[in-house]
Amino acid sequence: MDQNQGQHHEQHHEQHHEQSFGAVPWEVLAMLVLAGAAAGYAVALVAARRRGPWPAHRTALWYLGLLCAAVALGPVAAAARTSFTAHMLGHVLLGMVAPLLLVLAAPVTLLLRALPVGGARSVTRVLRGPWVRTVAHPVAAGLLNAGGLWLLYTTDLYHLVHTSAPLGLVVHAHVLLAGYLFTASLVGPDARLHPVSLRVRATVLVLFVTAHSVLAKWLYAHPPAGVDPLDGRTGAQLMYYGGDVVDVALMVLLAAGWYRAAGRQGGRAAGRQGGRAAGRRGGRATGRPGGMRVERIVPTVDEASSGRGAVRSEGASDDR
Repeated sequence: MDQNQGQHHEQHHEQHHEQSFGAVPWEVLAMLVLAGAAAGYAVALVAARRRGPWPAHRTALWYLGLLCAAVALGPVAAAARTSFTAHMLGHVLLGMVAPLLLVLAAPVTLLLRALPVGGARSVTRVLRGPWVRTVAHPVAAGLLNAGGLWLLYTTDLYHLVHTSAPLGLVVHAHVLLAGYLFTASLVGPDARLHPVSLRVRATVLVLFVTAHSVLAKWLYAHPPAGVDPLDGRTGAQLMYYGGDVVDVALMVLLAAGWYRAAGRQGGRAAGRQGGRAAGRRGGRATGRPGGMRVERIVPTVDEASSGRGAVRSEGASDDR
C-alpha cells in the first residue's frame, strides 16, 4: 500500500510539473505583450515630440498600469492557483486598477499625435467603424465586463482557468480588455468619437457597481467549489471593498468631467453673447451693420505643416 501511495505521489508530482512547465510559455507571452505595450508608448512619446510636450503624469500612469497588470499576471497569478484571495487580488489589479490607470494615460491621443496625418486619419476611420462603435458603447462594455465576471464565478470556468494555461490567458486578456473598454467608455480622456450622454454613462456605472457588489456578496456566501470557506469570504471581501475604491474613483472622474464640460459650455455661451454685443457696437462706430461677417484664412490642424489654410468666418470685431 505504501508503494501504491508513493507511485500516486510521483504521478501527481509529474502531472503538476508538466502543468507548470506548460504554463510557462503562456506567462512569458503575457509579459512580452506588456513589454511591447511599454516599448510602444515610449516610441510614441519620441515621435510626438514635434507636437509639443506630453504630460508627465500620463506617462507615469501608463507604466503604473502596466506594472499592476504584470504583478497580477505574474506572482499573484501563481499564488492564485491555491488561494482564492490571491485570485481576487489579481482580479482587482488586472480588471479594475490597471484599466483605470491605462485609460487615464490617454494612449489613443498619444498615438494620433505620434502618427503622420495620413496614419492618424486611418486610425480614426477604424475607431469610428461600426464594430468599435458597438463594443466601445458604455452599455456593451458594461455587459462584457460584468457579464464576464458572473460567467467566471458562477460556472465551472473558474476551475478550468486554473487547469488550462491557454484558457487562463484568454480569460485574463478578456478581464483586462473589458475593464479598459468599460473605463474608457465612461471617463476616458481621449477624444470621444462616439459621444454618449452623462445620464447614460452614470446609469451604466451605477448598474455595474450594483452587479459587482451583488456578485461579491454572493461569493461571500457561496464560494466556488473546493475553495476553503474562510479563504472564500476573505476573497469576496477584497472584491467588494477593493472594487468600491475603484468605483468611487470612477464616480469622481465622471462628476469632474461633467463639471468641466458645464464650465466650457457656460464660457462659450458668455463669449457668444459678448461677441454679439461687441459686433453691434462696432457696427455703430464704423457704419457697417453689426451682424456683417468677414473672411480670414487660418491653417487647420491637418494643414498647418503644409502651410495651406482654410476659410473661417469671424465676427466683424475681429476684422484687421
